[in-house]
Amino acid sequence: MTDIPKPAIIQADLTILLEVDNPLYTEARDSLASFAELVKSPEHMHTYRISPLSLWNAAASGLKVEEVNASLTRFARYDVPANVLRDVEDYMGRYGRIKIEASETGDGSLIVWCEDPMLMTQLRHHKEIGELIGTPIDDHRCQVDRGARGRLKQALIKLGFPAQDLAGYTKGTSLDVQLREDCVSGKPFELRDYQQGAADTFYASGGVYGGSGVIVLPCGAGKTVVGIATMAQVRSHTLIVVPNIVAARQWRREILDKTNLTEDDIGEYSGETKEIKAVTIATYQILTHRKKKTQDYPHWDLLNNPHWGLIIYDEVHLLPAPIFRATAELQARRRLGLTATLVREDGLETDVFTLIGPKKFEVPWKILESQGWIASAYCTEIRVPLPEALRMPYAMADEREKFRIASENPEKEHVARMLMELHKGDRVLIIGQYLEQIEKFSKRFNIPLIQGKTTTKQREELYGKFRTGEISKLIVSKVGNFAIDLPDASVGIQISGTFGSRQEEAQRLGRVLRPKEDGRPAHFYSIVTSDSKDQDYAANRQLFLVEQGYRYTIVNSEELEQGKFDPEEAIRQNC
Repeated sequence: MTDIPKPAIIQADLTILLEVDNPLYTEARDSLASFAELVKSPEHMHTYRISPLSLWNAAASGLKVEEVNASLTRFARYDVPANVLRDVEDYMGRYGRIKIEASETGDGSLIVWCEDPMLMTQLRHHKEIGELIGTPIDDHRCQVDRGARGRLKQALIKLGFPAQDLAGYTKGTSLDVQLREDCVSGKPFELRDYQQGAADTFYASGGVYGGSGVIVLPCGAGKTVVGIATMAQVRSHTLIVVPNIVAARQWRREILDKTNLTEDDIGEYSGETKEIKAVTIATYQILTHRKKKTQDYPHWDLLNNPHWGLIIYDEVHLLPAPIFRATAELQARRRLGLTATLVREDGLETDVFTLIGPKKFEVPWKILESQGWIASAYCTEIRVPLPEALRMPYAMADEREKFRIASENPEKEHVARMLMELHKGDRVLIIGQYLEQIEKFSKRFNIPLIQGKTTTKQREELYGKFRTGEISKLIVSKVGNFAIDLPDASVGIQISGTFGSRQEEAQRLGRVLRPKEDGRPAHFYSIVTSDSKDQDYAANRQLFLVEQGYRYTIVNSEELEQGKFDPEEAIRQNC
């Protein structure tokens, strides 16, 4: 083993090249994922980038400078550039150099504390930060108005010094939430070790070191259960914000099934009903709804309800920008973000870090797969040619239209038909981005369709029939990307997506990851148009899942048609 070259080439610009065909690849990949981001994943050499935010999240989760540098040194083929080791130390060392604490006066005011008097002087003379901090107490401390807590943290991270917020939280109105020993069905209920660990890490025994942050777990791993376990620790009135009404109803079912709370304790606040109760489940859509862009958001008062002791942001990676602005004013409430991936294509990861909190707990997808908590999944990209009749329109189109033409390639119908034949006995979920495309699929294959205009009642009926096996195939638009419980879906076929969205790819794979009763694996297919924008964006979409240890088998449609592709053989190749 000593003669085998090490897998990583560490570069002075904080990028890392990782050789895939190396015996140490898997171990190095898992180590790098804790403090670096995958940015490119061609077949033989993956590229990672170390960023300030990736290092701040690592520091906030308890990783030490020495551990990061030891990992770099261990896997580096050549000497690690000295500036890389210094940058790691510098950036990780910045987290915690500035702290926000509660004032000893007991009047609710806050103090910003800095270990370095010169840095404090810099803060006081900074144009934006200087307006947010008040009278100096001494060389290390300044007073801060409690209403400026969120805005100060945003300003500090822009300066490159993320604050550690230790100012504590309001208790909110108490609520006796207790976990059941048995579900309503009579089935025993017990938190899995990682679910208990996630809840305990977030709550931190009720102290100032917990109470705000993000829990990152794979789809199908029970993030809702982690939220419920946190509610049982905090024991206060709780606001839960979710992507859609179907997710809201799912949260309600889970809370009733696994806690002592009753229907009278739980309210829904959505476009269909406006109930405010001890536990209120609201949708992002209703909170950001307004009739005109010039108007205020009429439902933001729900966020400011003084009874909340805990706010849970489900699928926090989807958080709309207006909710970030509202959350800046809610820093005295405990805030829990739940997600399968912190990836955001809009670059607002720093707002998640400052306003919701840093990443507190994460379990890699493949670890939970190895423990049997999520299904084994095998990813295949099937490339189809663009028909001759579309080549000229594609060549003359702008970038956006090129992507749409390639995404709606009619040849994808034939490939989808062949895949459904290959998986005749399985429950198949077809997911697409473009309404005209999925409506054609629905009519052509006579498969029920769920899209934006499908009523909540119709959605729940179709999801219910899919769960029971009354229907074995279902087509969904992007409304099916998240927060739906389809435990028996074992095959996912993606026919189009949202440009290069990594989080969408992860969410869509997640639709088929719940463990199957018979233990069979899941298959996730992406049908893409070869040599097109569709293929280019697919490469970016796959980054997060590649980082988690999934590999995509590349197959041409001709191989599928000629019977040269065998799903079982794909499984063997990926093992």
